[in-house]
This record gives sequence, structure tokens and C-alpha cells, in this order.
Amino acid sequence: MAFSVDLWLWLLAFALIAAGIAGTVLPALPGPPLVFGGLLLAAWIDNFQRVGYLSLGVLGALTLLSVVVDIVAGIYGAKRVGASTLALVGAALGTIFGIFLGIPGLVLGPFVGALAGELISHGNAIVAGRVAFGTWLGMLLAVAVKLALVGGMMGLFLLAYLL
Repeated sequence: MAFSVDLWLWLLAFALIAAGIAGTVLPALPGPPLVFGGLLLAAWIDNFQRVGYLSLGVLGALTLLSVVVDIVAGIYGAKRVGASTLALVGAALGTIFGIFLGIPGLVLGPFVGALAGELISHGNAIVAGRVAFGTWLGMLLAVAVKLALVGGMMGLFLLAYLL
């Protein structure tokens, strides 16, 4: 049985969206841009008949907003509590290594990494704990906002597609 080109394109669009949803939580993948790519491909498959340029413009703006939120929330959370550069690097490395430990690693990895980085940088355990918590909280809030934006993007796409 031969599959049509459209079927393969739809499968690719769904794969991009699924990878994007995963990437919204995992640091190694650019989540919202992948979701946008999948939605753009889905609109293109339909020759932009159901989802037009205005809807895609709004989806693109939401994608850009999610990227800005990701950058700003992480930096703001860390700077607000006085994180050192090593704490930021530690949080990023903790997140990456945490991927291999599943959900507990994703939740605790950034905290442990920021804690270790701040301890190396300043050596004060109380300050390091405060910095680690603030950095972790900033990352967690960024993920929550990105998930909400990605959900909104998919909802807007479905609304435009069905109407």
C-alpha cells in the first residue's frame, strides 16, 4: 500500500509538534519553534485555506514571545537572587544531565547544578541554596509559561483550522 505525499507531510507535521511539546520541557530542543514549524507545515499542506497568514502571524508572535520568556525568566530568576555565572552554567549543565535521570533529574538537575556552581563560586552554603532555589524557580516558571503559550498556539491553530 502506497502512502500519499500528504500523509507523509502530515506525519512530519505531527512529529514536529510532538518534538516541540517535548522540547518545551526539555532544554535540548527548541520546543515552541518546533511546534510552530509543525503548525506551519500543516497550514501549508492545506494551501493555507483553513489557517491563513493572519493566524500564522499570531502563532509566530507567540513563538517569539515564548523564546523571550525562556531567556528573560531564567536570567531574571537568577539575577534576582544574585546568581553567579558558575551558578547559571551549573543550572544549565544540571538540566542537561538531568535529562538522563528522567523526571526527577529534570526537576532536581537545575537546582543541584546551580547549587554546585554557586558553592564553587562563593562557598557559602546558605547563599548557594537561595541562589539555587531562585534559579530553579525561574526555570520552572519559564517552562510553565512556555507550556501555556504552546497550548495557546495549538488551540488557536485548531480553532482556525476547524472554523
